[in-house]
Amino acid sequence: MSHAPTPRPLRLAAAGPLTGAMTVPGDKSISHRALMFAGLAVGESRIRGLLEGEDVLATAAALRAMGATIERSAEGEWRVHGVGVGGLLQPQVALEMGNSGTSTRLLMGLVASHPIVATFTGDASLSKRPMGRVIEPLARMGAGFAAAPGDRLPLTLRGRCPAVPIDYTLPVASAQVKSAVLLAGLNTPGITRVREPVPTRDHSERMLRGFGAELTVEETGEGRVISLHGEAELRAQDIVVPGDPSSAGFWLVAASIVPGSDVTVRNVLMNPTRTGLLTALRLMGASIETMAEREVGGETVADLRVRHAPLTAIEVPPDLAPSMIDEYPILFVAAAFARGTTVARGAHELRVKESDRIAAMAAALGLAGLTVREHEDGLSIEGRDGDPLPGTANGTTVASLLDHRIAMSMAVAGMHSARGIAIDDAAPIATSYPTFLDTATSLGAATTWLNR
Repeated sequence: MSHAPTPRPLRLAAAGPLTGAMTVPGDKSISHRALMFAGLAVGESRIRGLLEGEDVLATAAALRAMGATIERSAEGEWRVHGVGVGGLLQPQVALEMGNSGTSTRLLMGLVASHPIVATFTGDASLSKRPMGRVIEPLARMGAGFAAAPGDRLPLTLRGRCPAVPIDYTLPVASAQVKSAVLLAGLNTPGITRVREPVPTRDHSERMLRGFGAELTVEETGEGRVISLHGEAELRAQDIVVPGDPSSAGFWLVAASIVPGSDVTVRNVLMNPTRTGLLTALRLMGASIETMAEREVGGETVADLRVRHAPLTAIEVPPDLAPSMIDEYPILFVAAAFARGTTVARGAHELRVKESDRIAAMAAALGLAGLTVREHEDGLSIEGRDGDPLPGTANGTTVASLLDHRIAMSMAVAGMHSARGIAIDDAAPIATSYPTFLDTATSLGAATTWLNR
């Protein structure tokens, strides 16, 4: 599932306004969860709009290895015959997660309350990322772990059945940890509770209820309390996956910074736990119009029309961090073209993503000609007041560090640069957005593969 080992260097350059309309791939968070819940449901679920990137395909492969039947039709519809809660089978091979932290952490929760043993492996990037924050609550539920030093992959998990229900307060805002505990709670007798002082994306809660789980969410003075009744029976569903707001974010920023641009992104998920970037861009003065807002499968979706507009630096409200944690790299790019110095902090989580995204973006933007100050939890970026970035010098490439969001963010920066921006490896983009470069070209960007 990991991308090809041979790097694919790429240069993105300015080529006039970006114009047109497009849809972005299905939301990655919802795609992962749709497969997992369908894999535990009784009957056949049908999924349309599934993101077919490497991360989601890693989830599908793991579920097949544990007994679910998952097939894709020629028309792009996915059909999943689930095994029922408690019905996961012992995998005969290691579960290869590629670059997908979401697959790993959520599937760990799934396995933790089943009487099976599973080994999780991943690529070089994923194998550097700590899993301790998921191990801790799942171990309290009774699961056993043998991990590489630092609670890293490769990792072997021995599930416990019956597991022990817990009442768990999240020490950091993490939808992945929350979801892992809830997934373990599905096959655990009694009530499993997760308390989150800071709200995080709530796709697991919405979708679990849709599949028939008995789940309640209570708003309290200390935050949200999610209670799940275990030994659930999930019922097969038909699911339409809306467009990924994280993927849409690249075009919202690209059209905002490239003069003369006018781009419409259709069918974007508008869940309020996922719209932090939209809020931040509007605070900076971006021209983004919400059109045709509607409900699809329990989630709000809309079309977004974005036109070039001058951006002004802001101090990004830290309370936006949970609703835009994956979008900080592309927000940093927007800040690069604003008037004044943007301060974006409150994002400690970026240090433990596919790469250290704070350090990676500081280095990449610096190579492209920007003045950047690195903080422990974010960046301060001196914007260019709409002027193009100088770009990378001949023979110089910015390092993507096997991180798809770094690669795509710097690709967008290259769309308004004097010399273009060369990226050392664009191959990781396939993990979440396989058609990104095709879309860039169709909108008018100039892309050139470089020889090594």
